[in-house]
Amino acid sequence: MRYISTRGQSPGIGFRDAALAGLAPDGGLYMPETWPMIAAADRAAFAGAVFPEVAAGILSAFAGAEISRSDLLAMAKRAYGAFDTPEVAPVVDLGGDDYLLELFHGPTLAFKDVAMRMLAQLYDWALEGSARGKTIIGATSGDTGGAAIHAFAGSTKAEVFMLHPQGRISDVQRRMMTTVKAKNIVNIAVEGTFDDCQSIVKTLFADPLLTSAHDLGGVNSINFVRLAVQTVYYFTACARVEGPVSFVVPTGNFGDVFAGYAAKKMGAKVARLGVAVNSNDIMRRAIVSGVYEPSSAQATSSPSMDIQIASNFERLLYEAVGRDADALRALMGGFEKEGRMVLSEGGRRFIEADFCAASASEDEVAAKIRGVLASTGMLIDPHTAVGLAGLEKLRASGEITGPAISLATAHPAKFPGAVKAASGKHPELPMRYADLFAREEQMISAPAKASAIRTIILNHSLFG
Repeated sequence: MRYISTRGQSPGIGFRDAALAGLAPDGGLYMPETWPMIAAADRAAFAGAVFPEVAAGILSAFAGAEISRSDLLAMAKRAYGAFDTPEVAPVVDLGGDDYLLELFHGPTLAFKDVAMRMLAQLYDWALEGSARGKTIIGATSGDTGGAAIHAFAGSTKAEVFMLHPQGRISDVQRRMMTTVKAKNIVNIAVEGTFDDCQSIVKTLFADPLLTSAHDLGGVNSINFVRLAVQTVYYFTACARVEGPVSFVVPTGNFGDVFAGYAAKKMGAKVARLGVAVNSNDIMRRAIVSGVYEPSSAQATSSPSMDIQIASNFERLLYEAVGRDADALRALMGGFEKEGRMVLSEGGRRFIEADFCAASASEDEVAAKIRGVLASTGMLIDPHTAVGLAGLEKLRASGEITGPAISLATAHPAKFPGAVKAASGKHPELPMRYADLFAREEQMISAPAKASAIRTIILNHSLFG
């Protein structure tokens, strides 16, 4: 299996290099040259398989001959042994045709654990025998950072510099990052938005001074192998619910919902993909109107979705233009110059064939948290509430019919203030985090300037 850049001006790479890669050298995102197909018999067998077995099967399709299925299974068993349920990603029946896919049973109580722990295993494999350590630079709107830091803490082959927007993530999210004490972990609180953090990371990957001194790697959802791992729970969920299934995904950077699209291309019985957003609704507007135009990011109770530039949308645009790298490059160049993008009618129709979208206001999110508690006795976090509110709207509009699974992307205790304000009930952290607020934090504050972050990396790297 080869991986190619969406912008078509970088050489193709193999699975090992894709596991370590962030942006391609030409500024594009890596995609598989062709989508691997999972045979119907294999998909049927997933219903009786444990999660690590499914992960090994899916990833072997992406890896080809570069790594054996047995080695992938051993990695997956190590990765998912830390989850608090053997199912890893259980499906909960909400009644009728509605289901919830719980993705918060990992070490940092968020869906990012599913992919990140496997990616850390693949990093160790990919770097075996390497004389040079990997410097991972990432940006987080809350959950990616915690998952990466916990997965890579203590590694002798990789160090992590994680940027987060200062004051714009929950206290629990921040402390899950900043209380991890490991020499290879550096937390950076950026005086700006998540979009600022993401822009800085992109700039640093193209910085000649930094790239000459360090071997840079990415673990954000721009890393394709992370998305490949996320396809696994779409397959396991489809195996547990009869018939074609729609999925509604609380969406910020568009990576998780694009993983659902990838699973569909690989043979999973995915019907529709619902993009659920909060008041930062650039993706809803893009899907409905064909106009992709950022506005100012608004702070909400679902901060991981407070994003205006959805990096992974480029991957879907690449598919929408028929994988024509020249056309994609022109689209992205125009967007970077003008600050907006208007999709062709053909491109818009291509997207709406698989995707639909809905947004939820802060009042609707709070009402959904209360409603789910009243009807099921469950507390849900604001991101999960955005998804369920979106599902309700998409059913009402007729965009989604039949069985539908909404993704529960975070544990409610990661957002205790918002959950209690909405429901009157305080969500408790698992016992392993009982002393979280007594732990010492370690982080560096910095202005939203790539040059400032570069200096921090050069001064604190273990591999300089």
